[in-house]
Amino acid sequence: MKKNVGQTDKILRTLAAVVLFYLAHQVVTETPWNYVLYIFGVVFVLVAIFGFCPLYSVFKMDTTEKKEE
Repeated sequence: MKKNVGQTDKILRTLAAVVLFYLAHQVVTETPWNYVLYIFGVVFVLVAIFGFCPLYSVFKMDTTEKKEE
């Protein structure tokens, strides 16, 4: 897997995951939406950790910073 997620993207995804976990735990209670929010939060965290987004590869996107050679 080639990394296609840049540093800024990783930070934004991590912050979004924290917000989703908070919403799932505190705001939306006792509904199936809790699980949806948790799943999206976990996906965002995994993408931030591994630096690879499957949707980016489908759409040929890349947010990593390229070094000039």
